[in-house]
Amino acid sequence: MKRASTVPPPAGINGHQSLSAYIRDRFDDFSRSQKDVAQYIVDHLDEAAFQTAEELARRANTSSSTVVRFSQALGFEGFPELQAAAREEYRRAHAQPAQGTLAPGTAPLFALDQNEFETALAADHVNVEDTARKLSRSAVEEAIDAISEAEKVLIAGTDQMAFFASYLRHLLMLLDLRADIVASPSQEALSRLGRIDEETLLIGLSAGRPHPLVVRAMKLARHRKARTMAITDATLSEVAKLAQIKLYYSSNSPAYVRSHTALLSVIQALAYGVYSRDAAQYADRIKAFRLK
Repeated sequence: MKRASTVPPPAGINGHQSLSAYIRDRFDDFSRSQKDVAQYIVDHLDEAAFQTAEELARRANTSSSTVVRFSQALGFEGFPELQAAAREEYRRAHAQPAQGTLAPGTAPLFALDQNEFETALAADHVNVEDTARKLSRSAVEEAIDAISEAEKVLIAGTDQMAFFASYLRHLLMLLDLRADIVASPSQEALSRLGRIDEETLLIGLSAGRPHPLVVRAMKLARHRKARTMAITDATLSEVAKLAQIKLYYSSNSPAYVRSHTALLSVIQALAYGVYSRDAAQYADRIKAFRLK
């Protein structure tokens, strides 16, 4: 027996609103686990359109039953109907590229019978291109200005993000910028959070659902009137909502972990942008480190 729909179906079915837009409009109504599914579908529509409910659940760090309940909360009978709407939106977005947009001689990186290694590399290539297309120049310029002008930079990133927080700190310290990290709820890290003030720029790094420590840091920074920046793969992330400056990167991957290739590119490009603000000032210092 078909389940009665309690909400109007999203577009793609009636043609008046896309699935992504419909999810964004109702995002605050979802439970915490449903929000994980929602933000993953919005930011990884191509994967949601063709994965099974089990695969999507694994990517969104939740259960397949949550994916089904989320589908029903949107007014669908089940996940297959939600997936049909996702496929329709995906196909409309990729239906017919404008004439002349494909450069002559452009070819896929690998043959159609690519192996797992080549598939992962091809996904990373697409992630970097997708990130470059979605980043606005104004947001990037604002981020570079914020780093260049900050009296002190504090970078918050836990678990897998701790490595990238440490690397960004390393790049900024090479330019003699005052930078530190918060990578765990240790007493030392918490004391760094306690020193946040109006002269601080807090940069929060997150993948998927942000760690509570990063969210706490962002809230504290906002309370103390510090500038805040988010570098995230989830446009609906709580960290992104708390940040004044938002930089999004794509993390699609066929592997068992998210891809961080585009994140690394964003971090290095930001550091280079800061360097370029006054290359003459930094040139001798960089030369002394024999980095090139």
